[in-house]
Amino acid sequence: TPIEIAIGVMIIAAAPGGVTSNVLTKFANGDVALSISLTAVTSLLSIISVPFIVINSANFFGVSITTNISMTGIALKMALVVTVPVIIGMIIRGLAENFISSKINIVNKITGWLFIIVFAAIWIEEKDNIFDYLAQAGLAVLILNISMMIIAFFISKKFVSGVPQQKCIALECGLQNGTLAVFVSTSLFDEMVYMVPTAAYALIMFVTSLIFVFLIKRTAS
Repeated sequence: TPIEIAIGVMIIAAAPGGVTSNVLTKFANGDVALSISLTAVTSLLSIISVPFIVINSANFFGVSITTNISMTGIALKMALVVTVPVIIGMIIRGLAENFISSKINIVNKITGWLFIIVFAAIWIEEKDNIFDYLAQAGLAVLILNISMMIIAFFISKKFVSGVPQQKCIALECGLQNGTLAVFVSTSLFDEMVYMVPTAAYALIMFVTSLIFVFLIKRTAS
């Protein structure tokens, strides 16, 4: 129903940027270091901000949380989901920094192919549901996705000095962490409908972000 879809849109809108933004920032010749830093910071902030936004959105629409969990409980669960991968990544980087630095070209190629594989896998896996997802929430999340990237790109012009940083910020705002959004949806609600906007957003953001990268590489310098 429209209310569940609206709350689902709030869930994906509240989600922080994901690692996909780091990969696309690299493709767009953006500031990768800034992208990684923004992803880390917003992911940590999301431990508090996402439960607050989603639970208050549910209260605003008069929808009850169907699982027996408090704002503190979901925040603690999110802390594990967010911080454990970051800690593992820091440990790997610390133990193998010289190896990674020496093989950076190979790592970049592997990353690029993994992105293509993930992109194809999502569309293939969801081929039976794609039109259903897009029919229910496609327009809302398309507007959300495009408006966030455009607004972020032009606002960043006022606060950062270089185009690489503008590309980074735009992609960081347009590529949300769908995995985290699904985790929040399933932790707070029993019905699958709350995940529909996240599924639609995941399908759309890959396409719009690739178009954005293509256009920005041609027009920005």
